[in-house]
Amino acid sequence: MDVVRERMRREHKSRRTEEAYCGWIERFIRFSGMRHPRDLGGKDVERFLNHLANQGRVAAATQNQALCALLFLYRRVLGVDLPWLDGLERVRRPRRLPSVMSRAEVRLLLQQMPPLTGLIARLLYGAGLRLLEGLQLRIKDLDFDRSCITVRQGKGDRDRQALLPTQLHAPLRRQVELARAQHEADLRAGAGFVELPGALATKLRTADREWPWQWVFPATRTYVHPESGKVRRHHLHESVVQRDVTAAARLAGLPKRVTPHTLRHSFATHLLEDGYDIRTIQTLLGHRDVRTTMIYTHLVARGPMGVKSPLDGLGGSVDEEGEDLG
Repeated sequence: MDVVRERMRREHKSRRTEEAYCGWIERFIRFSGMRHPRDLGGKDVERFLNHLANQGRVAAATQNQALCALLFLYRRVLGVDLPWLDGLERVRRPRRLPSVMSRAEVRLLLQQMPPLTGLIARLLYGAGLRLLEGLQLRIKDLDFDRSCITVRQGKGDRDRQALLPTQLHAPLRRQVELARAQHEADLRAGAGFVELPGALATKLRTADREWPWQWVFPATRTYVHPESGKVRRHHLHESVVQRDVTAAARLAGLPKRVTPHTLRHSFATHLLEDGYDIRTIQTLLGHRDVRTTMIYTHLVARGPMGVKSPLDGLGGSVDEEGEDLG
């Protein structure tokens, strides 16, 4: 597994991908009786993936992630090409529509949230960010003069620019000042280090204590990095925001499942309702394929695909027996 992790870091896989792939590889080895993967083959991979589909009843994306992990193990680590998995039973990927809130529901949700996580929630909705994209913002990523945010290493390891709502300028400036005070206190205590992406820690040896690289939303606690021994401060953990959003939705009495990602879905749908073209929304969301963005056309308030029902054009209200109720 050390070799697997070393290979993934050499290919600049994200930390989450590394954790997920290593988890699936370990599950595959245990499922196969703790035999070395080099002694296993395509039939063993098929048996494991079919077990996930039939006994584990996993989703299509989960089975596909397990397949990608095992393909990486064999092709990139062991240098073995697996035969085509003809007997693989693929889980059918159903078409699902995302949950979206109305503008009134967004307002009710935000009113029930605590100040810090409420600011993060407003940022997710106002800029259309994914949760980790919002939490991993660094000071240098905020451009108040141009009202834009630089999202670095987003999904697919792509950078993009997102909106910085004017309404959030003042509260974000206050949050930046709080983060600065905390960073200066950390420096006085001999800490003040943050994790840097890729090999920047080697190239820019002092950057991990410099102000522009600090998190906009730092965690409340520090930790000791095991490899360097430095006292670092991570960004706020995503579970904090997830918990507060769930609690706020319950307090607001919203009759639907609401997560931080629901705010991003609502951002895209409301832009579409306001008349912005699909390509602009695609760029703001960072979607590689416009077909991913097209799903929001089914969610606009005017009905699916923006179509108005002919019943709404009759004038008045008609009950089931045809009696005019208008």
